[in-house]
Amino acid sequence: MSEGGKKLKISIVIPCYNEEGNVVELYNKINEILSDYTVEYIFIDDNSKDETLNILEELSEKDSNVKFISFSRNFGHQNALRAGLEYSTGECVISMDADLQHPPEILPKLIEKWKEGYEIVFTVRKDIENVSKFKKITASLFYKLINTLSDIDVKQGAADFRLLDKKIVRILIDDITEYHLFYRGLISWIGYKQTYIEYIPNKRFSGSTKYSLFKMINFATDGITSFSIRPLKLAILLGLSLSFFSAIYGIYVISMALFTDETLKGWASVLVSILFIGGINMILLGIVGEYIGKLYIQSKKRPYFLIKKSNI
Repeated sequence: MSEGGKKLKISIVIPCYNEEGNVVELYNKINEILSDYTVEYIFIDDNSKDETLNILEELSEKDSNVKFISFSRNFGHQNALRAGLEYSTGECVISMDADLQHPPEILPKLIEKWKEGYEIVFTVRKDIENVSKFKKITASLFYKLINTLSDIDVKQGAADFRLLDKKIVRILIDDITEYHLFYRGLISWIGYKQTYIEYIPNKRFSGSTKYSLFKMINFATDGITSFSIRPLKLAILLGLSLSFFSAIYGIYVISMALFTDETLKGWASVLVSILFIGGINMILLGIVGEYIGKLYIQSKKRPYFLIKKSNI
């Protein structure tokens, strides 16, 4: 557990948003499980509205290894992860959620894989019976869309519960400069020696989930558009297909007008066609706008987060 009589230093990065009922329980469990290591806790308070920050301050007064960073506003889970990685000083860094759904019991397994020589050890969530069908379907669709429409391969069930060697951490902080972060994709894209461990999620210890359906859609959109221009290529193919069928229909209409006495009927079909093509155009403009918007925000070079309070 130590090298040269000195305990290995492990950094644990824990984003928090309204987790007042969880952080102490998680801290106690990790302390018990990783008692053979020097554990650096980095809690990132994403502008919680409850007593999370006050509890973190009290913990840091009792234990000098507890560090906290409090954002000036809610910057999101991925930016909170980046903040924790940026300020970590351990030989390896483990990121996990504060709600105890990521089981602390498998932390030694992650570390063991790292000691075997793996530079990235990520986790894959196994489905359990009490997960709703809607949750299972949307999660499956999420990974299928990511892997089909992007140029990366994210393993289904991959979570932000992972171990990174300090070398990988420096690459993610110093060399990855994109503003819209999607770490599950970046971990797949970055390469290096990787392995994974499956886990069954625990029930949330306290509080409620912070990920709404709208946030999940935004998360999926960021994942797809951050790693591929394939949606733009699909837009081109769709546009060409519609143009082809429109040209065929146009030739048919002109032929009927020139060579027959029949009057074409079907204003309803014409109206539906116009509305359909108009809807497709709006979707295509939205796809293009998503990429342009990302470029616009990236060009501003704003910081990933602003720190309101910290003991680091």
